[in-house]
Amino acid sequence: QVQLVESGGGLVQAGGSLRLSCAASGSTFNIVRVGWSRQAPGKQRELVALITSSGGTNYADSVKGRFTISRDNAMNTVYLQVNNVQSEDTAVYYCNAMTSGGAGWREYWGQGTQVTVSS
Repeated sequence: QVQLVESGGGLVQAGGSLRLSCAASGSTFNIVRVGWSRQAPGKQRELVALITSSGGTNYADSVKGRFTISRDNAMNTVYLQVNNVQSEDTAVYYCNAMTSGGAGWREYWGQGTQVTVSS
């Protein structure tokens, strides 16, 4: 089992920056990938960034150049740096972890953190 807790959301002015954190606990040694997704009101949840245990990263085209995902060495905390925040970044941001172990692949989600961009 893996528990995920997001933090760092809040109200931010357009053009500003913020850093979201995803703290993992439990069987973190089984984590092979962590992703950040967001869901804006009335829209589907979309994956915006992910990072693997080997350090590989991938980003949605809509956030390339503004979002940076990073992790500590043990994958216990994964960060999402958001620069030049824009109104369309307003959403609930969720992190999710994929694990691989004796029970096969499993996916875990956090409760989310709200990001609201003001103009």
